[in-house]
Amino acid sequence: MKLVWSPETASKAYIDTIKSCEAPLESGVAELVAAMAAGWNARLVVETWSRGGIIATSVGLAVASRHTGGRHVCVVPDEASRSEYLDAIKAASAAPPEVIIGEPELVMEELEGIDFMVVDCRRSDHSKVLSTAKLSSRGAVLVCKNAASSGAGATPSRWRSVVEGGSRRLVRSAFLPVGKGLDIAHVASTGGGKGRRRWIKHWDQRSGEEIVIRR
Repeated sequence: MKLVWSPETASKAYIDTIKSCEAPLESGVAELVAAMAAGWNARLVVETWSRGGIIATSVGLAVASRHTGGRHVCVVPDEASRSEYLDAIKAASAAPPEVIIGEPELVMEELEGIDFMVVDCRRSDHSKVLSTAKLSSRGAVLVCKNAASSGAGATPSRWRSVVEGGSRRLVRSAFLPVGKGLDIAHVASTGGGKGRRRWIKHWDQRSGEEIVIRR
């Protein structure tokens, strides 16, 4: 089984996030991550947050989790961050997620089956957090916000060094100039489909012959 895209759910989450964020705080980032998380029917959404961070992304993820019935977890470094985060969520009238205190790298060891994750490129440890995350066998979508602050968008080779290992495979990656830059990677599912090939039929219009190719 793998992640399957639902345009209808993505659209609903996008619109609901716009309604929830009356003041646009992140130039479309909240709406976009909400649409992606909901559209991919994420069952476990994880984000990292620290004091002074913008809350709009969390609002979007909360909306997405409501649409999918999934679990929304926010990892914060300390009690002060937890208190500030929950106050901000309350002020935004959003559903508070499950908040876990601890260093993100260590917390990732306790969370299994992550299929949507958002980290902040301004944190020096964001690459390590991504590489230690226990991703879902269905595949996963990884998002780095504030990516422009670390230079140009991440190249596919850089993403591969972060996410690939064992049976993991990078399906595609993209850099979007939304907000302060979003780096996005789609990681393939594992298990049954690995190593399988398929037959593709093609008709040669000139000769009329059927050509069968195995990929």
